[in-house]
Amino acid sequence: MKLETEAVIAPGRETVELVPSEGSSSPMNEPFAASSFPRVLRRRLDGFFADPKLSPKADPTMWVKIALGLAVLAGSWIALYALRPDAWKFVALYLLGGLAQTFLLLNIAHDSNHNAISSRPLVNKTLNYVFDLCGISSYMWRILHHRGHHSCINLHGEDDALSGRGIFRFTPYESRAPWHRFQHIYALFLYAMFSLDYVFVRDFQCFFFPSHEYLKRTKHSFTDYVILFAGKGFYLTYMLVLPVMVLGKSPQLVAGAFLLVHLIVGLSVTLVFQTTHTIDSTYFPSDRGEFENGVYHIFATTADYATENPLVGWLAGGLNHHIVHHLCPFVCHTHYAGLTRIVKETAEEFGVPYRQHPTMTGAIRHHLILLKQLGNEN
Repeated sequence: MKLETEAVIAPGRETVELVPSEGSSSPMNEPFAASSFPRVLRRRLDGFFADPKLSPKADPTMWVKIALGLAVLAGSWIALYALRPDAWKFVALYLLGGLAQTFLLLNIAHDSNHNAISSRPLVNKTLNYVFDLCGISSYMWRILHHRGHHSCINLHGEDDALSGRGIFRFTPYESRAPWHRFQHIYALFLYAMFSLDYVFVRDFQCFFFPSHEYLKRTKHSFTDYVILFAGKGFYLTYMLVLPVMVLGKSPQLVAGAFLLVHLIVGLSVTLVFQTTHTIDSTYFPSDRGEFENGVYHIFATTADYATENPLVGWLAGGLNHHIVHHLCPFVCHTHYAGLTRIVKETAEEFGVPYRQHPTMTGAIRHHLILLKQLGNEN
């Protein structure tokens, strides 16, 4: 266990890119001796796993969540074929499967993507295919999420999460278009299209027509092509083709249920993530050289919400404890609540600003406030 816990918040190769050269300025008004804050925080977070019986990977709660999510998804589809329900019951069971997909994406797929579930790579890799089970390429998500977000949080032109593709203005460094003044109004509607975009457009766009340099440098193997197309084919077959061909449901009914599922998945997943970086109190660095340590970068650009609400944490895969997630991305999210208490106490002790909202609805409101500000101000 010692090897796993020596560097709970130690940056990986790409996270090192967040650490600027010595002597750069920081907008955080760091107090005297604040340079020791990352070291003290790291030691305390490591100490959380000092007990050799406590692994930073999945605990019994996590395995229950994995079993529950997969059982509900499988059960909903077994019920569809075993019961052959009428239209309304079909939609109800189909939507239940959609809720299970949302739960799996936030709770299992995301953790497995960070190798946070098991110390055995094969376990994480297998569970990572949950992305493909939900129509999103696990291969492309891994690239975009690690290199296109974790290594460049809130950096314009680098952080993929800030890519509004002309529709949104998520950062003050993005040029403002006339329609952006209404983005806080149309945001929630378009967020509901998030997962549809990934299923039909975004994954293929990033794979075949890369825009970022790191994507252009990526060489896809034959296996990567297979994973992309096989995953999409399997998903569209079981979600759209089989209900029509085997159950005899009308294409319009299946398409309508499919759209409803994606409205749920898209809106839920987008709001869980957007409320952690793009709110009116987070910072948008102009470059990587603004902070003396990547830990300060994380605290300035990231916010938590509803950390005292265990239900939110349970449903959102611990992503409401987002500062801890970026500090300890390879730690299973079922440990985040305890780690967040350490983060709060240490930040208060050293005078480092800790951003949070007591509720998720409050975080959503402050995200929309930011969108309104960016839509109306240069």
